[in-house]
Amino acid sequence: MNDMTQNPAAPSEWRRRLPLIVIAIVAVVGAFTLRDTLTFDALAQNRERLIAFRDANYVLTVGAFIAAYVVLVAFSLPGATIATLTGGFLFATFPGALFNVTGATLGAVAIFLAARWGLGEKLAARMESGQGAIKRIKEGIDENQWSMLFLIRLVPAVPFFVANLVPALVGVSLFRFAVSTFLGIIPGAVVYTSVGAGLGEVFARGETPDLGIIFTPQILLPILGLCALAALPIVLSAVRGKKGI
Repeated sequence: MNDMTQNPAAPSEWRRRLPLIVIAIVAVVGAFTLRDTLTFDALAQNRERLIAFRDANYVLTVGAFIAAYVVLVAFSLPGATIATLTGGFLFATFPGALFNVTGATLGAVAIFLAARWGLGEKLAARMESGQGAIKRIKEGIDENQWSMLFLIRLVPAVPFFVANLVPALVGVSLFRFAVSTFLGIIPGAVVYTSVGAGLGEVFARGETPDLGIIFTPQILLPILGLCALAALPIVLSAVRGKKGI
């Protein structure tokens, strides 16, 4: 009788983890099959066809572009940077940045939900019921969720897929994740979209875009300033905690 009551639970666990397993498999396959496809050279070679299709089917192009961006992010496929440049190339800095941020946010939400459904809820519950250091880590995250979420989005060194997975594993709400993702990626998205908006001239000169522009002082310093603002509540909370000891 015990075996009969436990069997139905096993398929349920697999069903919960199936989306995450599919994402992992597609990500691995895509890393090998798409790394030489979604490149700057491919964009340069197809630029005239893309512009012609956009001019003839603007709304359809917007929808297809956002959908493609969602898939790239949701499955952690290579080419997100090229997609951001393409958004600027096809739609200018604005509304290109809006389309880029929308696609990236929807894709991030998809992988966030898959991770939380498959692993996050159980892991968050274990952290909540844990003791010692594990419980203190969970409480620290809970006290500064907004700041932590904005910080991992603003810091250029944090990989995008990491910033999508970690919040799902510590019990962050979907609303907070979606809002902080949408707003937090705007600075970087605007920078790269503006680079994409100038690709016409870059193509004409036969050059490649400077993707290191985000690390130049005039771009990096304002972003670091935003990072400092996001980190300020965390620092203040830590200082108050030390004073209370």
